[in-house]
Amino acid sequence: MAGDPLEGYATFAAVVDCGGFSAAAQRLKVTKSAVSKQVSRLEERLGARLLNRTTRRLSLTEAGQAFHQHCLRILAEAEEAELAVSHLHASPRGLLRVSAPMSFGVRHLGPALCPFLERYPDLNLEVSFDDRLVDVLAEGFDVVVRISRLADSSLIARRLAPVRRVVVASPAYVEARGMPQHPADLAHHTGLLYTLQTDLHTWPLVHADGTRVDISVAGRVHMNNGDALREAAVAGLGIILTPTFIVGDDLKSGRLVRVMPEWSAPEIAVYAVYPPGRHLSAKVRAFVDYLAEYFGPQPYWDSWDR
Repeated sequence: MAGDPLEGYATFAAVVDCGGFSAAAQRLKVTKSAVSKQVSRLEERLGARLLNRTTRRLSLTEAGQAFHQHCLRILAEAEEAELAVSHLHASPRGLLRVSAPMSFGVRHLGPALCPFLERYPDLNLEVSFDDRLVDVLAEGFDVVVRISRLADSSLIARRLAPVRRVVVASPAYVEARGMPQHPADLAHHTGLLYTLQTDLHTWPLVHADGTRVDISVAGRVHMNNGDALREAAVAGLGIILTPTFIVGDDLKSGRLVRVMPEWSAPEIAVYAVYPPGRHLSAKVRAFVDYLAEYFGPQPYWDSWDR
């Protein structure tokens, strides 16, 4: 046990994760004294104290905090290397932690997960639906689904599907207020505004010929959820600029109609974002490949336009 540095790293990580020597010993199925000796040997080898030990609590020293982050990466890469060598890539296993935005996650990612889990019975899944910009590394996610134009980052991103954003309203709204013919006409209409957009009152619109305008839109309803805005639009409360993955079914059924169909927002995309590594873990590779296959370059939510 003493001769394997990785066991020392794993023991130290377990102590931090469990919050103490006794709980770590139970997880590792060894004695508490064995855990304490492993950590002491590790501190001796590193020449630094990693843990502050008191009778009531355990805390990381500054050196311990820095080492813990490296330790987790080393253990993860060791696990990935073993998986690669043992050819377990054909059967992903373990816990996969995923984050996705709320509307897209509930409408499209959720239904996609059942066949994925049936395909990989040894895989467990933990999914968080959240519209905030989560920190992939700090919050311990394996994959984050993002819908945007991605900024430069140390993370790896794979494009899964295009996202079109169109201007829509209900037939009842159009009948009552008229159909705008040009973005400038929106000044005389009621917008339904998405508060998580960078500039709440500005809609960037591009004509089919490439002409771009940034138009100011006013509205009585401001919401931070695309599905709630969709409900307001169906009810005839105003016009929205929204992704087709939210309103595709409504456009197909006629509950909503396109406004100024030659104008749309600049196209963005659905991405799978994950931390870099020399070896892409089997579970992440399987999940990202599956989503790219499931959604694809012509996603099903745009079937209304085919």
